[in-house]
Amino acid sequence: MSTASDFARTIRRRERAVGYWITLDAPPATERIARLGYDYVCLDAQHGLFGYQGMMTGLLAIDAGQTSAGLVRVEANDITPIGKALDAGAAGVIVPLVDTAEDAASAVRSAKYPPHGRRSYGPMRSSLRIGPVPADANDTTIVLAMIETPDGLANVEAIAATPGLDGLYVGPSDLCIAVGGAYPGDPAVQEAFDAALVRVAAAAEAAGIAAGIHTPHGDVARQRLATGYTFATVAGDLNHLEAAARDHLQRATATDDPDATAGGAA
Repeated sequence: MSTASDFARTIRRRERAVGYWITLDAPPATERIARLGYDYVCLDAQHGLFGYQGMMTGLLAIDAGQTSAGLVRVEANDITPIGKALDAGAAGVIVPLVDTAEDAASAVRSAKYPPHGRRSYGPMRSSLRIGPVPADANDTTIVLAMIETPDGLANVEAIAATPGLDGLYVGPSDLCIAVGGAYPGDPAVQEAFDAALVRVAAAAEAAGIAAGIHTPHGDVARQRLATGYTFATVAGDLNHLEAAARDHLQRATATDDPDATAGGAA
């Protein structure tokens, strides 16, 4: 079973880790995914389709899988959602829309108990597995800053150097738009996007912290892990459900009859 402390060591040592992304409020499905051997499973509380109860039961499902650490991408860089995710048992938080070193420092303070931060003590479920001694929780809790905006990219070196920050995490859809793309994956900005990815990974390496990235499938994840990123998330449950359903429909309705494909013989 992967523990929060094991995962924290993996991230801080910049060892390779592969995770999975959850947006649906479907704990039995989340538990099945968490049994597969991913190093972590991340619940998306920013864009995901669940509320606080769904986040907590999702974390329960991840722990029941017994192989993955549970992370939460919180809804905002604010002490309340960060604290609630950690109190519910998350091993760490991914914090969106970090534009400056000051933003990163605020995220760290929100995730750490005094004297290193200002997290309020009320660890409800997390006290069963992370802590409950504040110093132990501080040592175990991972804080990752998303790099996904023009300002975040411009300030990435200063962000990476923030004391207490464990890693950077690229949101590729927003980052593509941030470098001038008209939409995520816009080929017109591929060169600028690739340069941004190199810059983020280099900033993390220079600061001695982890570099992570969201990817659409395992092949891209493997590529990123071979080119400077230390952890990668394979996205995600809703996308894969749709893709699998589409594939099965196409297989079920496929025909080898060219006339049937064209609408039938005259």
